[in-house]
Amino acid sequence: MSLTRIAHGALAACLAISPLAAAHAANQEESTNVTSEAPTSPPIAEKREHSFTHHGITVSDPYHWLKDQSYPTIDDEDVLDYVKAENAWFETRMAPQKALTDTLFEEMKARIKEDDSTVPQKDGDWIYWSEFEEGAQYRKHYRKPAAGGDPVLIIDENELAEGHEYFRLGAASVSKNGRFLAYSTDTNGSERYTARIKDLQTGELLDDELTNLRGGLTWVANDTALVYGPSTEEWRTLEAKLHVIGTPVESDVTLYKEDDQSFGVGAGLTAQDDWLIIATGDNETSEVRLVRADDPTGEQILIKPRQKGVEYSIDVRDGEIFIWTNDNHINFRLAKASLKTPGEWETVIAGSDEFYLTGFELFKDFYVTEGRLNGLDQVQIRSYADASDMKSIDFPEASYDTGLSNNPEYDVSKLRLSYESMITPGSVYDYHLASGELELLKQQEIPSGYDASLYTTERVEITARDGTKVPVSIVMRKDREEILEEKAGPLHLYAYGAYGYAVPPGFSTTRLSLVDRGFAYAIAHIRGGDDLGRRWYLQGKMFERRNTFNDFVDAGRGLIELGYTSEGKVTASGGSAGGELMGAVINQDPSQYGAVVSHVPFVDVLNTMLDESLPLTPGEWQEWGNPLTSKEAFAYILSYSPYDQVSAQDYPPLLVTAGLNDPRVTYWEPAKWVAKLRDVKTDNKELLMKTNMGAGHGGKSGRWNSVYEVAEEYAFILWQMGMTEAEGAD
Repeated sequence: MSLTRIAHGALAACLAISPLAAAHAANQEESTNVTSEAPTSPPIAEKREHSFTHHGITVSDPYHWLKDQSYPTIDDEDVLDYVKAENAWFETRMAPQKALTDTLFEEMKARIKEDDSTVPQKDGDWIYWSEFEEGAQYRKHYRKPAAGGDPVLIIDENELAEGHEYFRLGAASVSKNGRFLAYSTDTNGSERYTARIKDLQTGELLDDELTNLRGGLTWVANDTALVYGPSTEEWRTLEAKLHVIGTPVESDVTLYKEDDQSFGVGAGLTAQDDWLIIATGDNETSEVRLVRADDPTGEQILIKPRQKGVEYSIDVRDGEIFIWTNDNHINFRLAKASLKTPGEWETVIAGSDEFYLTGFELFKDFYVTEGRLNGLDQVQIRSYADASDMKSIDFPEASYDTGLSNNPEYDVSKLRLSYESMITPGSVYDYHLASGELELLKQQEIPSGYDASLYTTERVEITARDGTKVPVSIVMRKDREEILEEKAGPLHLYAYGAYGYAVPPGFSTTRLSLVDRGFAYAIAHIRGGDDLGRRWYLQGKMFERRNTFNDFVDAGRGLIELGYTSEGKVTASGGSAGGELMGAVINQDPSQYGAVVSHVPFVDVLNTMLDESLPLTPGEWQEWGNPLTSKEAFAYILSYSPYDQVSAQDYPPLLVTAGLNDPRVTYWEPAKWVAKLRDVKTDNKELLMKTNMGAGHGGKSGRWNSVYEVAEEYAFILWQMGMTEAEGAD
């Protein structure tokens, strides 16, 4: 690979003016100033000389200046001017599609029950649920006595969100005695939460306030104290701290502090609420401690010292520890140990090449294991006396997404499950243990109407270039060819492909706005996720990362060969690490795609992995490699990093999103990528970037704001596919 320095424009170098103004002077026919008027051409970011050298390899990075050097404060006017100019260009280019966007939004909104509620669930002496009121952006959370009584509003997210451009409810935890509610909120998308405590007897907020925290809130010490995880300046959770109600935060005790900057710390309770679990780990290594929940500052029990590459998590029942671990099999086993000898693990369920054990949950008279067999979710009820005494809950469809849902109590006679497929809306069941009956409690209601018989779902296998068979789940209308008056119509392909996250073949109401216009919608279960087991994940990380990109490209090509679509009619989308995927595949095979949407894309991989001051970087080295210490990792990441591999070629139409306050994928990654694409690409196809100035990684908050952003995405896709007049099928 040749590394070429790109010198910035001579005029910009000589004039002490803003990069946009300098670029405008040098590129009058191609760029635009930042003005209050609608721009007539896209902004062209200045190139400023910057390069770095590691392991004898020099890389030019002329858009390095787009990273505000005072980050996480973002106040560099040059940076803000560029981001705002891109937003202005987005608004200008999308303005003619506003009617289509609004039509899509109204379609999507009509499929959502506005005054919806969750299925109530008993937890101790209370029954809990949440509701949306008609027109509301956020939920209200209620409870009522299990013995009978009136509902009581305990959290009104709409009230908490008032006056904020962004709002997200984080943790919410009611004390075991039912009196106190601890909850946390984020009001700018930075995912640095503030926690408060509400007295549910009086309705008053206590004076206690925990700021700048991440993770959960766990009640201990007989409901007199909370365990929480404060965030460091670098947005890392390295401590488990104890706050006693009514005492100054400055006097909070550190229960555990992690020295390894790549690890993160979390806490929770065991199934019987008698032990506090303090866990620390990264993407491949775990270490767990136990301490009595009623004496959280007491002596801690270390389960087993960390061993690189060994993951484990635990729960406790009647003094016996259950351990889920990959210590002797890639697909994990379940073991148990005594509290007296916590490191001596005895196998309960052996690891299996066929069955991928993904977790377990303990109840009073039985326990549940979850996993996947041939890529399909399994829920299995097992006996403590004999692990082989197992009942698997059966489901009728060939492809689906299911698992345990909200089961807060330890002593139960039924299990709450969630279930959906690509054609079956989200459903909530109770599984009755005595009879084996699956009782449907609720299925997602679609007010505008939905007829599952109009749709078909398929699961095909595409052979990737190295011979690996990659599963793809597809949903489409049965009358697709009649809608389009052609056979090989457009197909939207989605994937994620990282961190062992499997994209389930689930249901989506917004997706119908594409499918009802004749699109096939496909999910590629590519390597990097763990859809087909742990090895499937490992084959898409570190020095095998390219498998992920190749699988996606080959899945699209395979669907073309099978006649689902044709060259240039594949549209694609992905977010975060899936946004990185989008950047890599359009560098590799741009002609396949008719339009691509890349959300908060992790595209500046090399620079981010070199910057250990960034929030997630040390913890990510186990996923991507550490280019600071390894020349091999440096060269490999450089070989696929989408920003570094932009080349002088035609690219498909591209919509990119970002969040100015995003701590996961910092705003400058998409900004630098778009700036470089504008300079290097050889086509005149649409390239748009939208940055949410008051939000973070998840985009805008509030259910209607979020849906409108999906409508914008689909409007862009339909526009680029020449389908702006197409209406959904009846």
